[in-house]
Amino acid sequence: MPEHRINGLSTHYEIQGEGEPLVFIHGLGSSGRDWESQADYFSKLYQVVTYDVRGHGQTDKPPGPYSIPMFAADLAGMIEAFEIAPVHLVGYSMGGWIAFQLAVDYPELLKSLVIVNSSPELVPRTLQERFAVWQRTILFRLLSMRKIGEILSKRIFIKADQEELRRTFVERWAENHKPAYMAAFKAAVGWSVADQLGDIHTPTLVLTTSEDYTSVAEKETYTALMPNAGIKIIDDARHAPQVEKPDEFNQQLGEFLSQI
Repeated sequence: MPEHRINGLSTHYEIQGEGEPLVFIHGLGSSGRDWESQADYFSKLYQVVTYDVRGHGQTDKPPGPYSIPMFAADLAGMIEAFEIAPVHLVGYSMGGWIAFQLAVDYPELLKSLVIVNSSPELVPRTLQERFAVWQRTILFRLLSMRKIGEILSKRIFIKADQEELRRTFVERWAENHKPAYMAAFKAAVGWSVADQLGDIHTPTLVLTTSEDYTSVAEKETYTALMPNAGIKIIDDARHAPQVEKPDEFNQQLGEFLSQI
């Protein structure tokens, strides 16, 4: 198992292929395994790097608190240690938060940026939004990681023919270290780089789906604030298009990268 010490952390990573470096960041409660279909596909043309974020997968899980700038600093340390800058960077969900933060803090490390079903902030402003964060925090404290996985799997993969995707999701989710998971979740609450979007000049693709948790309109709004960004939509998919519709996802991503 390849590991490298980054910012005092034993960080698990995988590298496949040769060419321009293409780095993928997974979502909350997941690991570099999010990107199995993408690693197989893109390693024919790129040097594909996947890794487990602090507190996830096979990377160390030190006690919190964590923060999104901390996650971005870990990633910057890895890119610099491997001497692969500038990189194409793809961030999904939580990985999108980290990618946004890296684009703000370390723009020199990036050649392009892809944000998948994510946002530039998680700031609960309304009473309903604050209640939703409180509710999620309490439920996640009370439930086992396996039970959380069972609930989420039915929200992400809703179709009858996706039972295998649900099963795999639950089994992998059950492997989470709960204190590290909660520390990663808390890291996002109140975080924002929304007021710095105009400073992100890296060529950017916002890749979203028609049935994500948040609307296409919300993504269109923040995409318009970035001077060099566009948006693409994958229809009939929910939060995890790289798993649910890998062929279409890879096509959209490949077309964007080929233009950089």
